[in-house]
Amino acid sequence: MKILPVEKIREADAFTIENEPIESIDLMERAASKVNEWFMKRCKTKEVSVKIFCGIGNNGGDGLALARMLYFSGITPQVFIVRYSDKMSADCEINFVRLKEETEVPMYDIFSDDDFPQIYDNDIIIDAIFGSGLNRPIEGFTAELIKYINKSNAIKIAIDIPSGLLDFWTLKLTANRQPPIAKVDYTLTFQFPKLAFMFPEYDSFVGKWEILDINLHKDFIDKVETLNFFTTEDVVKPILRRRPKFSHKGTYGHALLVAGSSGKTGAALLAAESCMRTGVGLLTAHLPKEALLPMQVYLPEAMTDADKSNTHCTEINDILTYTAIGVGPGLGKNEETVILLKKIIQEATQPLVLDADALNILADNPTWLSFLPDNTILTPHPKEFERLFGRTNNSYERLELQRKMSVVHNIIIVQKGAHTAITFPNGTCFFNSTGNPGMATAGSGDVLTGMILSLLAQRYAPQEAALLGVYLHGKAGDIAAEKIGVESIIARDIIRNITFKIGN
Repeated sequence: MKILPVEKIREADAFTIENEPIESIDLMERAASKVNEWFMKRCKTKEVSVKIFCGIGNNGGDGLALARMLYFSGITPQVFIVRYSDKMSADCEINFVRLKEETEVPMYDIFSDDDFPQIYDNDIIIDAIFGSGLNRPIEGFTAELIKYINKSNAIKIAIDIPSGLLDFWTLKLTANRQPPIAKVDYTLTFQFPKLAFMFPEYDSFVGKWEILDINLHKDFIDKVETLNFFTTEDVVKPILRRRPKFSHKGTYGHALLVAGSSGKTGAALLAAESCMRTGVGLLTAHLPKEALLPMQVYLPEAMTDADKSNTHCTEINDILTYTAIGVGPGLGKNEETVILLKKIIQEATQPLVLDADALNILADNPTWLSFLPDNTILTPHPKEFERLFGRTNNSYERLELQRKMSVVHNIIIVQKGAHTAITFPNGTCFFNSTGNPGMATAGSGDVLTGMILSLLAQRYAPQEAALLGVYLHGKAGDIAAEKIGVESIIARDIIRNITFKIGN
């Protein structure tokens, strides 16, 4: 699924209007009907108090059309026209007239603070004041109205995007003052997710967001170019491979995991088990001597290669026999371990995934980034990313830095988070759609490293391994959450629920 900037969404609307063909007012009708359908499915009674705040642009037109549809569905809302200008858009005016002539929906004008209605806790508020076309912070009485609505305990629903949320560039304003933004419980966005929805700074404003398909023209969607994507089932399903009947363990590769140090054996165990559970044929875990017995007891399916050191990894005799290499979980930063990582980077000809202390060692030796093999996968969390590439002021700046580093160093960066962002050497970014807050737990990242390593060893291309590994990792976490709840998830619950069953 593509994530488009506002100007491209406008082009999609225009292309659909011209080539479907369909009148713009009818496309607005289609969008409003999707919102009405969503609302009525969740409304347990028609005895509800709905207040719709409509601007005078096309977002307001959506709200007016929705009010008419709700009326004919048996709910009589109250509509408040926010008169921040004396000019209505053409389609908004058509829906204003239709609502007035075809229904008995009460409508009120808001010209100033004195016109604000009383809002009760049992109200349902629909925000249709401004849509995604807003290009400057909201000011005047409209800003005060949004603040007033935010203070209420009513359920709030935004049509397309919360009013005042100006996509990514609002972030640049937050250092000095917070511009007025509607804080809603649900955002019903049309056709495409917005880039802003991927950033944690906006989570409290957007609430739970859902995409409503309004059937914009497929030809435009297929051809329009963008650097940002949303990884859905449709993206990963074609990547999955079926296992041939006459395959054997050699068919699915031999992974090398370099992990563990004194006090951090658990990270190695988790990465090793997730690697096996993701389908690798063979796994060798190179470990400090003191970690051998725990590994053999915990995971007898894995082979072990003992380091000469009891407490940390120092050297490996031969890395060329392995299909893919993963380095980092629980590794530590001993001087001998640093030398070992450098040797692996210099000698590896097979795909690499680096995590945890491998990333911290890279951060201490930034010139090594230029020597990473092409398409090496790095899996930092935000703090590790900061240590590697420097501080940024907000999530948008961090995304652009991540994109730049992928291009400059020809590497794949998996920045972990609620919508894990994966950037590729061609500058594209895929935001993940699976996962939940219960996965913010010790060892979750080690599990992801093992999963990606497994896919690399099975000869998935690095781009495929990153996309598929992140998606399946989040999906496993979602299954675990359904079973035991987000608060109770630990890393092993993610491993226990790894599945390649996607869709039907």
